[in-house]
Amino acid sequence: MKPYFIAFLLVSLCGSVFGQGLLDEINAQEEPQIELVTATFKGSRIINGHSVITRKKGDLEFLIAHRFGRLNSGAYEFFGIDNANVRFAFERGITDRLTLGLGRNSFEKTYDAFYKLAVLRQQTGKKYMPVSLTFFSSIAWKTLRDPETQKMPKFTRTLAYTHQVLIAQKVNQKFSWQIMPTIIHFNYVEDFRNNLMPALGFGARYKVSKRVSINGEYYLRSVSDEPDEFNNTIAFGVDIETGGHVFQLQFTNARSMIEKGFIRETNGDFFDGDIHFGFNLTRVF
Repeated sequence: MKPYFIAFLLVSLCGSVFGQGLLDEINAQEEPQIELVTATFKGSRIINGHSVITRKKGDLEFLIAHRFGRLNSGAYEFFGIDNANVRFAFERGITDRLTLGLGRNSFEKTYDAFYKLAVLRQQTGKKYMPVSLTFFSSIAWKTLRDPETQKMPKFTRTLAYTHQVLIAQKVNQKFSWQIMPTIIHFNYVEDFRNNLMPALGFGARYKVSKRVSINGEYYLRSVSDEPDEFNNTIAFGVDIETGGHVFQLQFTNARSMIEKGFIRETNGDFFDGDIHFGFNLTRVF
């Protein structure tokens, strides 16, 4: 009987081990997994302003942005086409959460540099996070010469800084929103303006097809000490994805393409026809 008894024990032991392994695998499959929410916005910009999206580690994005003159400038200016501003920039993913960027804007001959740091990322499953949160900070250097002396102003007077907290949520496969508490600081301003100005931005994206979405953006400025000619920024746009490119068509009352300009120094009235057509073209390597 001993051989049969030993065989019975071996079969029972193997069955127990196999059964436990299968049970563990089933339990592991039943446990909620962490799933990151992706494509909250299709690109690094909503329209004028940054989205919560950061570049993946090692990715290099080349961005070309155009803003033409005002549509209500008439046929002589070819409805703004004759007066174009251009910004080109390189943006590099240092990690999946950290992006560094450097750009040059023909408007006021301004150079800018920035960083974006993704602190929270929207996710479902075992660790639920309802929103994404990204810090954004930039510095802008205006190199436009004084029109009377043709000399550069003192370096420290030409600097401006922008700090933002970008908070966004992808509600479903079609709709995403974002809010952008903002602080802008100018090293030098005229007597009637404070150096520091807070603002609050709102943005949204609605996907109408697999490769096309409609975007909107609005920046509400603090106007307690600002001259009347400056206005809140309004923008509407269409994003078109074409393989490795994202092509963004835009209509906005802002002429500048960096934060210190389009948030604080927009003097066009969108509802009076002071609308600039423009586009962003990006390529990721």
